[in-house]
Amino acid sequence: MSLSNSISLVFFSSFCIHALILHSICLCLALPGNETDRLALLEVKARIPSDPFGVLASWNETNHFCGWHGVTCGRRHQRVTSLSLKSLKLAGSISPHVGNLSFLRALHLQNNSFSHEIPPAIGHLRRLEDLRLDNNSLTGEIPSNISGCSPLIEIVLGYNFLVGKIPEELGTLSKLRLIVIQNNHLTGSVPYSFGNLSSLEALYASSNNLTGSIPDIFGQLTNLSTLVLDLNGLSGVIPPSFFNLSSITNFGASYNKIQGTLPSNFRVAFQSLQFFRISYNQVTGPIPASISNASNLVALGLGVNQLHGKVPSMKNLISLEEFVLPGNQLGSEGIDDLTFLCHLTNATRLRILQIGNNTFGGMLPQCIANLSSSIQFFHVSDNKIFGSIPNGIGNLVNLESVQLFANRFSGHIPPHVGKLQRLYELSMNNNFLSGNVPSSLGNLSRLTILSLYGNKLRGNVPSSLAECQNLMVLSLDANDFNGIIPQEISGLLSLYDFSFSQNHFTGSLPRDIGKLINLQYLVISGNKLFGEIPPSLGSCIRLEYLDMAENFFLLENWLA
Repeated sequence: MSLSNSISLVFFSSFCIHALILHSICLCLALPGNETDRLALLEVKARIPSDPFGVLASWNETNHFCGWHGVTCGRRHQRVTSLSLKSLKLAGSISPHVGNLSFLRALHLQNNSFSHEIPPAIGHLRRLEDLRLDNNSLTGEIPSNISGCSPLIEIVLGYNFLVGKIPEELGTLSKLRLIVIQNNHLTGSVPYSFGNLSSLEALYASSNNLTGSIPDIFGQLTNLSTLVLDLNGLSGVIPPSFFNLSSITNFGASYNKIQGTLPSNFRVAFQSLQFFRISYNQVTGPIPASISNASNLVALGLGVNQLHGKVPSMKNLISLEEFVLPGNQLGSEGIDDLTFLCHLTNATRLRILQIGNNTFGGMLPQCIANLSSSIQFFHVSDNKIFGSIPNGIGNLVNLESVQLFANRFSGHIPPHVGKLQRLYELSMNNNFLSGNVPSSLGNLSRLTILSLYGNKLRGNVPSSLAECQNLMVLSLDANDFNGIIPQEISGLLSLYDFSFSQNHFTGSLPRDIGKLINLQYLVISGNKLFGEIPPSLGSCIRLEYLDMAENFFLLENWLA
């Protein structure tokens, strides 16, 4: 064969191969399914008038739709299998033509500004496994025919404005593992049909208007690990069958109307439990002693119920980070009421300790000095606790909020409090504290609230408080303070509530008090102040309430 013939054969073969490829592409483009997908996507685009990032600019005739932004196609059939346009600030509505994407497995439109209703046509997506429309502005009801998407594994519709009842039909989606419908306006009860969701692992339905009781059939969902129902109107009791779910790690039902008692076999009932929050309900009875054996507990929230009796030992709760019991009738004003606090020293990651508004008596034990160095909130207010405040409180260097008010504490304010550099609230009002305010409080540069009213504190107000430049509330009423008001107080430019009535202060008001331009409340009645009222006070343009009665001010010039 000649060289020229060989070259011709090579070119001919190459031509045939390219022609075959081109023919295949043309056939592919001509397939009805492909054209259906392309047209459906263009209809989706047409319903999105606002595209601030311009991501839909690629959705044009120049590019094959499988290359459009957010579109994924299958390799074999070149059909759309995933549409992901999340977190792009898109605004508009969801086109019903999305239901024509018959090979779609994942639809992700979350974190945008889509409005109007969820199109019922989504129920035509027989291959859909993952539906995420959360954090938009969708309205209307959840389409009941979503039950037609039988492969659905995850349905996430939270943070919208959806109304109506949760469709019973969702209970037929046997592969469903995750349901997120929180932060909507859904009404009615939790469907009894959800008891059929044998694969369900998590249900988030908080912040709705749901009523009725928690279905007892939930006790059959052996894969359920998370059930969050906070902020609804649910009533009745936690069903006994639910306490048999050893898979549960997170149960939340705070802010409802749930009644009943806690199970005596708490450890057996919830073997894997990490988060148990049922605050703001009507739960009665004691805290079961067996709770101490739920050693995986990270958060225990039982606040604002009708619990009573003694708090049992918590020595085994070594993973505990949140211990929230305020607003019950716990304790008996007994001297050993607070022994459980010493058990909590084993919880080396404890961040929140709130036991206020109960009937705890006794003294605050010295062992609080050994609580977790991670603790941020220490709230024991509104109890019957007496005695001195342990100096060891200064060891808890990450404290941000200390509430000891409305107790029977006596003695001095520990100077060691000045070590708490992260503190923004120190509330010790309505006790029997005496002595001087330690100058070390001036070290608390983040302090915004200092509430000491209703004690027996005396002496001068330390000028070092002027170093607390973030101070917004300074309340010193009803004590035995004397001396003058430090001029340096005028430098607290964030101060909006300054009250020191019913003391024995003398001298005049600081001449530069007008620098307190954010001041809204100034209550200085019942002292021995005298002299002229500084003209600069007129610069406090935000002042709403002023009480200077029972002093010895010269008012002639002021009234003029």
